[in-house]
Amino acid sequence: MTKEKEKTWQEIPIGGLITEAGNAQKYKTGDWRTFKPVRDEAKCTNCLICWIYCPDSAIIIQDGKIKEIDYDHCKGCGICEKVCPLKCIKMEK
Repeated sequence: MTKEKEKTWQEIPIGGLITEAGNAQKYKTGDWRTFKPVRDEAKCTNCLICWIYCPDSAIIIQDGKIKEIDYDHCKGCGICEKVCPLKCIKMEK
């Protein structure tokens, strides 16, 4: 099975037309981002509230803990920063 190349935002159909269900992972929408979330791992308690609220499913969880932020799909909305109770996430340019 060959892996299909992920499309960039320039390759997405005009108007965001959904041509097939469940295709969000094919599109690299992280290029839209002006700011990116940066997590302070030392302060983070892995409460996962940021993961619950992330509209892009860009916070990757492994073994019940945050493994990484998927910057290929994070659009930089800042919701994770707003909901973090310990302020472990800061939006940076």
